Amino acid sequence: CSRWEEEKKEDGVKWMQLEHRGPYFVPPYEPLPKDVQFYYDGKPLKLSLATEEVATFYAKMLDHEYTTKETFQNNFFHDWRKEMTSEEQEIIKDLDKCDFGEIHKYFVDKNEARKALPKEEKQKLKEEADKIQEEYGYCILDGHREKIGNFKTEPPGLFRGRGEHPKMGMLKKRIMPEDVIINCSKNSKIPEPPKGHKWKEVRFDNTVTWLASWTENIQNTLKYIMLNPSSKLKGEKDWQKYEVARRLKDVVHTIRAQYRKDWKSKEIKKRQRAVALYFIDKLALRAGNEKEEGETADTVGCCSLRVEHIQLHPQLDGQEHVVEFDFLGKDSIRYYNKVSVEKPVFKNLQLFMKNKDPSDDLFDHLNTTFLNKHLQHLMDGLTAKVFRTYNASITLQEQLKALTNPEDNVAGKLLSYNRANRAVAILCNHQRSIPKTFARSMQVLQEKIDTKKKQVEEAQEELKKAEEEFKDTEDAKAEANVEKKKKLLKRLEEQLAKMNIQATDKEENKQIALGTSKLNYLDPRITVAWCKKFGIPIERIYNKTQREKFAWAIDMTGEDFEF
Repeated sequence: CSRWEEEKKEDGVKWMQLEHRGPYFVPPYEPLPKDVQFYYDGKPLKLSLATEEVATFYAKMLDHEYTTKETFQNNFFHDWRKEMTSEEQEIIKDLDKCDFGEIHKYFVDKNEARKALPKEEKQKLKEEADKIQEEYGYCILDGHREKIGNFKTEPPGLFRGRGEHPKMGMLKKRIMPEDVIINCSKNSKIPEPPKGHKWKEVRFDNTVTWLASWTENIQNTLKYIMLNPSSKLKGEKDWQKYEVARRLKDVVHTIRAQYRKDWKSKEIKKRQRAVALYFIDKLALRAGNEKEEGETADTVGCCSLRVEHIQLHPQLDGQEHVVEFDFLGKDSIRYYNKVSVEKPVFKNLQLFMKNKDPSDDLFDHLNTTFLNKHLQHLMDGLTAKVFRTYNASITLQEQLKALTNPEDNVAGKLLSYNRANRAVAILCNHQRSIPKTFARSMQVLQEKIDTKKKQVEEAQEELKKAEEEFKDTEDAKAEANVEKKKKLLKRLEEQLAKMNIQATDKEENKQIALGTSKLNYLDPRITVAWCKKFGIPIERIYNKTQREKFAWAIDMTGEDFEF
């Protein structure tokens, strides 16, 4: 039996044996050399160690857009002052008078020097990193040696957050052994904390899969050290996730009929649930859980939408019953969409918005718990999240069927694959900001295309000459020359076509993030089957890490797999 199909454990138990070395702690702070100085109001100022360390976090980020944002600057300055001695607090009162230029240059130069190291030196550094990976990067789980995902603690630094996060710039503290809870099996060799330190706690909890955990100081959330996605435990979990989504395929028609019926329900609670479910199903919105206290970014999902997040248009751009959504979703990413909905949905929304203030909840009789309880009742294991996985995967499969032309070459087929993946990313609202290097790399590609075009034109000319020569002489040598020129032209034309495809792909992809859906929402078996069916090497779509994560799918999928 393969390692994906070993004996099952009793419910809730995730392992019988778990042994590991505990987390690898980032090395302590190394003070700046004497000749690298911080200046305040034009004068050099020697900083205490703790203050200097935090100053380097800011200095390293000077060429980053973050340090130009006011929120970032204010949060940083506020947290930095807390680290200062009282003497420093007396002097340093204005961020604008701080000059981190020398420190910034020091780290840029250090980086360049590291890149310029001779091969042997780089090899030595790599060997040191590999040694740490060997020692800390693996655990023994039920007799198997499994790779750990993130075995290092996160280094201290300034919090970045995504989108316009209100906490950006705050100080991420260094994680100490005293912050860390260790989880392993009772009879195993319990990991030793670094000299002179002790763990916060050691647990023997085999109903969870994490090896260590701590609370980070900015959002007050728990962070875990988990197994690598390629491990058996994670692979099985991933596989189950897609199996649940495939089960939804068989009942989704019944569920849709049910929520349509509920749009006319006598109970407002049921109506709201039915409209929310329609959004989750049709638009792949996230459910939108209630927030923990202390979460400050004002982000919402479907159930937590407020009246101010939608506008109703009986008519808009030639469509009727249009709902205009505008809100910040997970990670402060803006969701903006205009959708024509069915008339009963529109009427219900008018009803839900009646006599409410903009800041009132749209679905005031609904929360995710109530919604998920209802879904569990419709199908075992069904939650709002499953709809996102199901709709993403089914979209990929349908788009691949519609877009793939068996006659295309590999580059053409890959463009079709990326277009299918883009349709999913757009459905899930996976955006990215246009990469800083985009314009430059597009320009380089365009220059290559122009050069190639010239080469094609020259090859056409040469072929014409060769053909005329052959007409005149009709000898074998001239005929061979014609064939040679034809071959060259064909090769150049293929190269040009490939570059053009690349440019199209790049342009269409500049604001869309494909990675999130590829890793989290798309059943990898759809991709593996497509690759096998059309003879595309799997490494053209999945990189090494992704191939490890999806080993379970690559092992067991044939070309006729249907989601």
